[in-house]
Amino acid sequence: MNVLFVHQGFPGQYLHICRALAQQGNHRLVAMGMQQPRTPLPKGVQHVIYGASRGNGQDVHPLALETETKVIRAEACATAAEQLKRQGFQPDIICGHPGWGELLFLPYVWPDVPILMYQEFYYQIRGFDYDFDPEFQAELNWQKCAKAHMKNANTLLNLEAATWNVAPTGFQRSSFPERFQQRISVIHDGIDAGAAPAKANTGLTLSLRDGQELRQGEPIITFVNRTIEPYRGCHSFIRSIPLIQELQPNARIVIVGAEQGVSYGSVCPQGEWKERFMAEIEGSYDPSRLHFAGSLSYADFLTLLKLSQAHVYLTYPFVLSWSLLEAMSTACAIVGSATAPVMEVIRDGHNGLLVDFFSPKAIAEAVDQLLRDRKLAKQLGAQARKDALARYSLESCLPRQLELMDLVASGALGR
Repeated sequence: MNVLFVHQGFPGQYLHICRALAQQGNHRLVAMGMQQPRTPLPKGVQHVIYGASRGNGQDVHPLALETETKVIRAEACATAAEQLKRQGFQPDIICGHPGWGELLFLPYVWPDVPILMYQEFYYQIRGFDYDFDPEFQAELNWQKCAKAHMKNANTLLNLEAATWNVAPTGFQRSSFPERFQQRISVIHDGIDAGAAPAKANTGLTLSLRDGQELRQGEPIITFVNRTIEPYRGCHSFIRSIPLIQELQPNARIVIVGAEQGVSYGSVCPQGEWKERFMAEIEGSYDPSRLHFAGSLSYADFLTLLKLSQAHVYLTYPFVLSWSLLEAMSTACAIVGSATAPVMEVIRDGHNGLLVDFFSPKAIAEAVDQLLRDRKLAKQLGAQARKDALARYSLESCLPRQLELMDLVASGALGR
């Protein structure tokens, strides 16, 4: 089978699928992206880099700016795809992430080729992330609603063109208009649970960038964001630190994530989000036992999870982070926010503890419970690993992903 992968930052969600197909050895695999892959690609995968031929025009209406940006990317991707076609490449299926616009014009380069799209999220005005946090999300006037509406323009065009779609969680599928949900399969990307084994008494240690060394057996609390920002609950967690330290004065708190900018949501009006919230607790916490680790390598990240005795994961009702599932796969005891999609993964008292996203007191008390009751923590962690393996491991998810690709490529599913 000839497969074309399209992802602005390839491999993205396609890493494990690409590796599996490459191992089968009887496929031609071509991938398109806008930059050199950060992860080594399997042998035999052809990677094509495309680049925009122009930037945004001057005096573009602000509500149309994001749409124009995606059209520019779509033009670049289609131009590169046309070159591949001239060179004789004819895909049997296109698998792509439409979020940045790249897929918009590919149905007109290869009109008869089925397209399986990875649908991550559809922006809703009410009931999801857009109106979740009144502290930082102002009243939804018509201009703010219009901005969210326009963010979906690219998504709607791609939904119309897709042969079939896949979303990683049921909650994420539920964000899309009902008329499209019946054409979206729910299959998670899968996590490499083999790379994140359950904790063992191996004397693990990890050196942090501040020179501190973490050792197995210490009361270590972890909190992980790609970028430290409100969308992933940094304000609620940072505000819980004084009470956590009051309850557990010997614990080490490790916060992982970039400290500048945002991955999701709005930038901090003044400075960075980390500084804003740390200023709130100035003088009420012990800085010697709080560590900002920055962005860790994947190996160090897994080591940290294995050392952690309580892992806190908070999020607006938005896309689910791989980090939660990876923490579960290490048998880490989880404190999660009682928000979607966390509640799709964590059941309170079964494989973790759920707390009010907005309650620093509830977060601190749940962390304290896990550190005090190690029998409970180990029971919850063991069940978390069991559930992660059963529902979200590559062994569970990858065969379903490959089967879906076969169904779409053969015409058995879709139009």
